Amino acid sequence: FTSIGVTVSADLYKTITGSSTINAFQKLVTHFNLNLNPEDLVLDKRKRFVNFFENDSTLHLVKGVKELIKHCYHKNLTLILASSSAMVNIDRVFDRFNLHNYFTAKISGADLTASKPHPEIFEKAAILGNTSKENCIVIEDSDNGVKAANDAGIFVFGYQNPMAEDQTLENANFIIDDFKELK
Repeated sequence: FTSIGVTVSADLYKTITGSSTINAFQKLVTHFNLNLNPEDLVLDKRKRFVNFFENDSTLHLVKGVKELIKHCYHKNLTLILASSSAMVNIDRVFDRFNLHNYFTAKISGADLTASKPHPEIFEKAAILGNTSKENCIVIEDSDNGVKAANDAGIFVFGYQNPMAEDQTLENANFIIDDFKELK
């Protein structure tokens, strides 16, 4: 978070991973007693993200994700994306990597009343998928997301994302480090 000029401890960072951007910045502004507007910080972060996303030709999906998506789609499984990211960023990823055809619906936690670790996003995903929570599976790489899935009563695979090594995923039903494990 260099744009706000503070160093975030690993413990604090861990508590905001998986939360919506606005919730993360609200927590940081409060924690550090900053005289900054969280909404302005969100806009600055989004500008930086768009610049990076549109100009880095090496950017790619996590290894094995697209193959898993295609596999599930061809098995006629209903796929719902439930992300804390803003819908505009979700759509950027879907456009760049041609993912629209595989998913029935997309949910942005930024558009919900409560962000992860609140279970609302996964409860809504089950409703959108017209599937009982007992027949749903969540794949999460954050402790906040695992907690949200647990609280929603949905089985959760914890993915040990190398980009989020500080996440323990200890409350996941099962932990994986390669998406091939799910086929």
